[in-house]
Amino acid sequence: MNIGMLLLILIGGFAGLFSTLYICISLPFTIIWKIYRRVAKGIPIMK
Repeated sequence: MNIGMLLLILIGGFAGLFSTLYICISLPFTIIWKIYRRVAKGIPIMK
């Protein structure tokens, strides 16, 4: 295979991996944070 094509495949793969990891980590954290604020401070979840 061409070295340029391999480089593009690796960059695309890492971009997909990092975006997936970001979503998998940040979404549960945000939900837990909103529930915590609701319980501790009485702030509405949708605010």
